Amino acid sequence: MPDETNPEAPGPDENDTGGNEPMGFRGRGEAGSGSPSGGPGEHRSDAGSSPGEGSPDNTGADPLGALFGGDLPPELREQLESMGLGQIDPAMMQMVQAQVQAMMAGSDDGRAVNRDVATDAARKTVAAVGDQSISEATVRDVEQVVQVATLWLDQVTDLAPPEGRARALSRAEWVELSTPAWQTLTEPVAAGVAAAMTGAMQEQLRELGDGELPQIPGLPAGVDPRTLLGQIEPMMRRMSAGMFGAQVGQAIGTLATETVSGTEVGLPLLSGEVVALLPANVAAFAEGLAIDTGEVHLYLAVREAARVRLFAAVSWLGPQLMTAVQDYARDIRFDTDGIEQAVRSVDPNDPQAMQEALAGSLFSPEPSEAQRAALTRLETYLALVEGWVDTVAGRATEQHLPHAQALAEAVRRRRATGGPAEKTFASLVGLELRPRRLRDAANLWAALESEAGPAARDRAWEHPDLAPGAADLDDPLGFVARVTSTDTDDTNLDEELQRLLRDEES
Repeated sequence: MPDETNPEAPGPDENDTGGNEPMGFRGRGEAGSGSPSGGPGEHRSDAGSSPGEGSPDNTGADPLGALFGGDLPPELREQLESMGLGQIDPAMMQMVQAQVQAMMAGSDDGRAVNRDVATDAARKTVAAVGDQSISEATVRDVEQVVQVATLWLDQVTDLAPPEGRARALSRAEWVELSTPAWQTLTEPVAAGVAAAMTGAMQEQLRELGDGELPQIPGLPAGVDPRTLLGQIEPMMRRMSAGMFGAQVGQAIGTLATETVSGTEVGLPLLSGEVVALLPANVAAFAEGLAIDTGEVHLYLAVREAARVRLFAAVSWLGPQLMTAVQDYARDIRFDTDGIEQAVRSVDPNDPQAMQEALAGSLFSPEPSEAQRAALTRLETYLALVEGWVDTVAGRATEQHLPHAQALAEAVRRRRATGGPAEKTFASLVGLELRPRRLRDAANLWAALESEAGPAARDRAWEHPDLAPGAADLDDPLGFVARVTSTDTDDTNLDEELQRLLRDEES
């Protein structure tokens, strides 16, 4: 395949989506939203350049309305005017307004993660590393390798292929398509962060003594924030959504520079059953393997096509995985002392500094019982998915690719050293996904296939109650014996029923 990763080629502009329009595909989902032109802490260049609509000037515009983004309740207006804010200097008003706009960037849709900020931060992270437009030749190459991978998989599994088309994605395109799923996954954690930050700020304000007035975003120095205690919660919610959105975006952007395919992390992040490869990252993965890049593309295409096929054919699997992540995140206990210390020690007017301070103080180190249960379920399902992919991809490629075993070992080493999924989960939801059970899962699927054939291997996914569990990974042979015994019993029962029916007819 053509190498699209020339390091000397200039990277795209941060607002470039990767050149070509994304190829259409038949699916049931919705691509991610676009990104705005500013994130937390980024001051727009036109903030205060000239008076405009809603800005303080001599035309009678409402400076308080301009500062707080609309009409204010009469009680709040009276409080602000009594503090002298109604006659604030226009230059100071513009400066404060720019700070508020930067911190509150994006619309308030009630979510705890600001998707616009997340998408913008991810795209900027990708642009800083570099991204290449996807050429028509590369698109055709990816379509061809996925077509070959599909044919090979048809020979080793009865699961139907996915309905989505093959796609070659730039890093920025992967960001756009996967951000909605990441927002859903991180929403429970972000909501907890917002509540913890608000509680810490409110507690700090209640304990203030005379002369201890902290700086609050949007208020000039010297203003007593205790008079606005009731207004802090929505402000902190928006600030938290922006800060957490920036953190999510940076993690997604970093992952976009490493992941080789749409679902390498083991989750159905892309809607529409699309089989996606990131050619630039595949080429980077191939470096140093001493294996032809085309063969690497084919092997990784088989793995991705197998994973997407599994998610498409087993309707309960993807939702179970996503729910397990959310259940873990929903029960996270936060280090309230660390968050309160960050709120006390960092200037809230600097969202970037606040974000950095909170990054190391969010999560309580001891998981709850509910978290342990969710983590066990999540680790088991992820191991089963990747173990099945290992087994099926091995069967599909062993007769076609001369270096199939070497490539399988390279993938295992990549996971064992802490792959993209582990780092991303750890930064977003305090969850470290260890690959310790993947080999157990692969052994289980291989043993079941050896004993009862590929059909029995795939039939184990028919219902979550029938699928292997954590205990089965500890005893793969016991699971195989139980499954094959059940299959034999069912066959004998069917034969006995048919004999009885024949006897009645005679």
